[in-house]
Amino acid sequence: MSGGEAGAAVAREVFEYALVRVVPRLERGERINAGVLVYCRAWGFLGARCVLDEARLRVLDREVDVSGVARALDAVELVCRGGAGAGPAREEDAGRRFRWLTAPRSTIVQPGAIHTGLTRDPAGELERLVERLVL
Repeated sequence: MSGGEAGAAVAREVFEYALVRVVPRLERGERINAGVLVYCRAWGFLGARCVLDEARLRVLDREVDVSGVARALDAVELVCRGGAGAGPAREEDAGRRFRWLTAPRSTIVQPGAIHTGLTRDPAGELERLVERLVL
C-alpha cells in the first residue's frame, strides 16, 4: 500500500495534559489525584475525567466536605465541555478553557503542572492517563 491509500497511519499530534488534584487542607499540602484534563489543539479536543476516591480523601482529612469537593470536580468537567451551566467559560474556545482550568490557584481543587506528549487519539489518551494516574 502506498502512503496515500486508505489505512495510512494517522499522524501523531501534540497534546497537553494536567492532573486535577484535591488538597483538603491547604496548610498541609497533602493531595490526591482526582482527575485529568487533556487538550489537543490539532484535534480540537478538550476532555476531563474526574474520579473522587472518598476513602483516600478522608485519610487526608476526616472532616472534608466530600460533597463540596465532588461539586467542584463536576464543575471542572462542565467547564471543560463548555456546555450550558459553564458560565462565561462556555463562550471561550477549548484552548482558553484549558488555560483557565490549569491556571494556578489556592483552592481545595487545584490543577497540577502541564505536561505534553504525542497522540493519535486524545480521548484514548485521557482514559489511559486516568487509569494510570488517578485510579
